[in-house]
Amino acid sequence: MPDHPSREQSARDAERAEYLDRLRGHLHDPDFRAIEGFPIGDDDAILALSDPPYYTACPNPFLPEIIQRWRTERAELRQELGLPDDSHDNGNSQIPNSKFQTPNPQSPITNLHSPPVYHREPFASDVSEGKNDPIYNAHSYHTKVPHKAVMRYILHYTDPGDIVFDGFCGTGMTGVAAQLCGDRGAVEELGYRVSEDGIICDGDKPVCRLGIRKAILLDLCPIASFIAYNLNTAADMASFEREANHIIREVENQYGWMYETLHTDGKTKGCIHYVVWSDVVACPNCSTEMVYWEAAVDVKNRKVYDPFQCPNCGVNLTTRSVQRVTETIFDQSLQQPAERAKQLPVMISYSVGRKRFKKLPDQEDLALIQQLDARPISSWHPIVEIPRADRYFKDSLHLRKLTHVHHLYTRRNLAVLAAVWERIANARCSHRTRSLLKAWFTALLSRLDYLNRYMPQHNRHVGPLVGTLYISWLSVEISALNYLRSKLRSFQRLQSVSCNNAVSTGSCTRVFDVPSNIIDYVFIDPPFGHNLMYSELNHRWESWLGVFSSTEQEAVVSESQGKSLLDYQRLMERSFVEIHRVLRPGRWMTVEFHNTRNSVWNSIQEALSRAGFVIGDVRTLDKKKGTTNQLFYADIAKQDLVISAYKPRSGFERRFLRNAGTADGTWEFVRQHLAQLPITVKQDGALEIVAERQPYLLFDRMVAFHIQRGATVPLSAAEFYAGLRERFAERDGMFFLPDQVPEYDRARLEAAEIAQLALFVSDEKSTIQWLRQQLDPATGGRPQTYQDLQPQFLRQLHQARHEVLPELSEMLEQNFLQDVAGRWYVPDPTKSGDLEKLRQRALLREFAEYVEGSGRLRRFRTEAVRTGFADAWHRRDYAIIVKVAGRLPERVLQEDPDLLMYYDNATLRMD
Repeated sequence: MPDHPSREQSARDAERAEYLDRLRGHLHDPDFRAIEGFPIGDDDAILALSDPPYYTACPNPFLPEIIQRWRTERAELRQELGLPDDSHDNGNSQIPNSKFQTPNPQSPITNLHSPPVYHREPFASDVSEGKNDPIYNAHSYHTKVPHKAVMRYILHYTDPGDIVFDGFCGTGMTGVAAQLCGDRGAVEELGYRVSEDGIICDGDKPVCRLGIRKAILLDLCPIASFIAYNLNTAADMASFEREANHIIREVENQYGWMYETLHTDGKTKGCIHYVVWSDVVACPNCSTEMVYWEAAVDVKNRKVYDPFQCPNCGVNLTTRSVQRVTETIFDQSLQQPAERAKQLPVMISYSVGRKRFKKLPDQEDLALIQQLDARPISSWHPIVEIPRADRYFKDSLHLRKLTHVHHLYTRRNLAVLAAVWERIANARCSHRTRSLLKAWFTALLSRLDYLNRYMPQHNRHVGPLVGTLYISWLSVEISALNYLRSKLRSFQRLQSVSCNNAVSTGSCTRVFDVPSNIIDYVFIDPPFGHNLMYSELNHRWESWLGVFSSTEQEAVVSESQGKSLLDYQRLMERSFVEIHRVLRPGRWMTVEFHNTRNSVWNSIQEALSRAGFVIGDVRTLDKKKGTTNQLFYADIAKQDLVISAYKPRSGFERRFLRNAGTADGTWEFVRQHLAQLPITVKQDGALEIVAERQPYLLFDRMVAFHIQRGATVPLSAAEFYAGLRERFAERDGMFFLPDQVPEYDRARLEAAEIAQLALFVSDEKSTIQWLRQQLDPATGGRPQTYQDLQPQFLRQLHQARHEVLPELSEMLEQNFLQDVAGRWYVPDPTKSGDLEKLRQRALLREFAEYVEGSGRLRRFRTEAVRTGFADAWHRRDYAIIVKVAGRLPERVLQEDPDLLMYYDNATLRMD
């Protein structure tokens, strides 16, 4: 059913043809194809997917034109809204004292006024947003942040017309969020209030103006950028629905007979919903073959037995001990014999009219399956080898002899998919409609292969195990015909967007053709270490598109790719360096993080710091509905962490470099950092302690800032803490600029309580921080005796195995003072310097022993190593740092951010 092109559509087609010619010219350029992260695919496949200028299935060469157009539109919009022109704000100005200036009576907007110099505090609230939304659910992907959660960040950090960047865009939820910031209903759904003149308020506090933001979306994986394009580009939904329904009717007429089964009355035909397939296994003791379903599953009582008994010899068996039975078939797609694991259908769920039934497969069902196995599939389908990868369970693909993508599907589902794909390719419709049809098709794939699982305990089937290519002992074949209509209903609920975001395919290590200092805000949800191997998991999708991910720049820890944690950190650092280049000075980046490994967490923080960013806040993001792993395993982190980091203003960077290594440079850094931090944070009526404003974290940030820029740290911890109290106002153990104090004092008077910041005590450094919290009245503590402290301390202690932790009494003597009643208290800053010197001398003596020795250190005092590294850095003795680091366990080095920072930078200096 062809579209009848309008004059507007004809103009779009002509424009697209012009851009396609230009893109074809770029593809013929070897230097263009040599860009980092360039996908694997021929010119025709890339051109067939691309819809230039806004979307290309390769690095997008049209981004400079798009950005220039957007910047012009942004300037006009800001003038229309009465916002000051900030196009010349190149980061040289000082940060203003407050976000909102006095209203300008000449401006048409009187409720909200942004200052000439951009300033935002980090978004310092935990976010909880669910996944149950038509846009979120339209197309599955391995990990997604709900767009409603991203909207909160974009509204906080940007104004209408600003350009948002996501270098690991996945399905493009950041772009969706950017557009919905201009939708009054979507904003109000988040709980904000929108005034008649478009001012968005959180309660009585103005946040920003209602208006669309523009987004540049980049991903290394072609399937991800393709999905992002389809969810972020305007489309004719009526044309899409018409073509999709036409395809479904044709395919049902051709293949409906494949999904029929005889009802138990022996005469009525039923419609299959799904079929449960079971592995066939052999007893290692007597070699008897058995169907796993019959031997291990108790259908009536909804139980799966492990161990289960061999029906012949009675020996106890487990899934680890049995042998999988294989069979040889003639592979119609490969046109050659092939070996595969033997599976049999064991249950069919079907309906007759409106009633649902279940039955055992009968002879007609088994005969139909044999007929389908022998039947060639006439339509094109991918015959592509599955690459050897990390995300296999040992009893999964390679043990099942599933070597090619077409092996992942039953023959009837593969026949239907091939027929649908052929009809999409031949549909007489616009390129945009065809692209949306392809997106609908790829959304089908994850539920129509063998990776779906049946759970007898719950008497139902579930989707694939997230993040792997695992095939269960009981896999499920869902009817492709039924699922076509089900997924179409999901796409019909999509609302077509009003404008186009820019989408590119490539690596974030090089954001192709995006000028420096041009992006207003960055939100990213990057890969995190071992968690997900995106290129592996996407391969079966991309085999239909004909364009595959390039893995060289994929930031993962992967055995099959030969990438270690250090390789991952370097790739993330290169990505952050590139993001730092394109981000405007003084602007913010939000990094969403999900990983249960401390080593990866520290790698991310180290990479951020080395790229030039400064961390301003860390919060949690709760997506509400967890993954399968999160639902079933208690030790899996169920909330993501959100890092807020800013790019220092270029004027400050220049001033710091002039004073680097001096006390003046130190206090210049502290002043600009305090200006960036949230003044107050409230959760459930309680005023929270802002961790970043506490002295020990301010000291850590100051040290890191100096070291990452190759500067000597001019002050010891004791000198720094004393200087803080001399120069800045202290409240509740936190430090503020003078003009920030009134706002905090007002909030403190209004707050119901002050929430204490919990500390995880694992080593000497965290113990001292915990003791300061317990003993310092400024943080709600009080002087206490050793007997008071010890039981509390033991409850908090989670000592690492390698850690040689001094006795509590020793740490008290080295860091605190006693009054006449024997109570320990925090020493006066003016008198703590001597204590610090004595303690440092003792730690350096211990560090000297580590320098003299050889071989691995199995037990040691981490604080002595930290002190020794700091001293060696001050003396520029980088070799000592590298030598002792070589004696430390790799895990300890990677999981301690201070040790890792000194080691990495010392290595760079030596190189």
